[in-house]
Amino acid sequence: MLRTPKSSGLSVLVKQMWGTLRSHPLRLARRCSRRPCAQRNSSNTLHPLWKGPACMPGGARQSPINICQRDSVYDPRLQPLQVSYHASACLYVWNTGYLCQVEFDDSTEGSGISGGPLENHYRLKQFHLHWGDTNEWGSEHTVDDHAFPAELHLVHWNSVKYQNYSEAVMGESGLAVIGVFLKLGAHHEGLQKLVDVLPEIRHKDARAAMGPFEPSCLLPTCRDYWTYPGSLTTPPLTESVTWILQRKPIEVAQSQLAAFRTLLFSALGEEDRTMVNNRRPLQPLMNRKVRASFQPTGDGARS
Repeated sequence: MLRTPKSSGLSVLVKQMWGTLRSHPLRLARRCSRRPCAQRNSSNTLHPLWKGPACMPGGARQSPINICQRDSVYDPRLQPLQVSYHASACLYVWNTGYLCQVEFDDSTEGSGISGGPLENHYRLKQFHLHWGDTNEWGSEHTVDDHAFPAELHLVHWNSVKYQNYSEAVMGESGLAVIGVFLKLGAHHEGLQKLVDVLPEIRHKDARAAMGPFEPSCLLPTCRDYWTYPGSLTTPPLTESVTWILQRKPIEVAQSQLAAFRTLLFSALGEEDRTMVNNRRPLQPLMNRKVRASFQPTGDGARS
């Protein structure tokens, strides 16, 4: 196990923003009228972070959202997303106290994405996952009101427009996040490398070396996607994100999902609090359009 990562300027900023956020009377997330009973029941298992009002003051581009396939708009101008990751850029994995996060060296243009809905090159900063205490829910986004057991987020920042990640978080078109749904199925060889080190980061702030690791192995073979303008789903909840949600999920084994549920929100020496249901509730779409890179068909994201 490696030393605990030091607090960054961004983490201080997050704390300041979250303090401001909690002091305002805010708009609550709109519930989907067609949400299945399982998802309605999942609201009783939310993390304490989301037990109160959870929108930015005046925010009209908050995430996550429910993707309604029939309302998404096919945009033939959307090109394939260009993904180029370097395994050597992978640094370490750590327990943030809210989720499991893998950090990458973003000091050069090496690992990143371009194309698709993006006008610039975006460098890979980190990826993390959200999951539930049951396979009935866990993902932050939903598709036609269907939740997945977990959701992977690969977070990138606009290195053409901004000097560093901290600036990009607060700026227009600053971030691009690829979202990948996880569903129960076959064992995932790529994910197993992360699963193998989870026992080393069971407690909050623990971290372990992880690398080399090339995260494109966590992307589905089919690269069809939805895209929409949104926000971070953790404080400071800034509306700086271009979301790129993969249409097809990846399959992972039950044992692999169970491994994430052994992590703890709590630090060593504190009362154990199991790390599950670390997702933000759905937010209203408002006046946004969800664009699709593919023509609508009969099969959805579940397949």
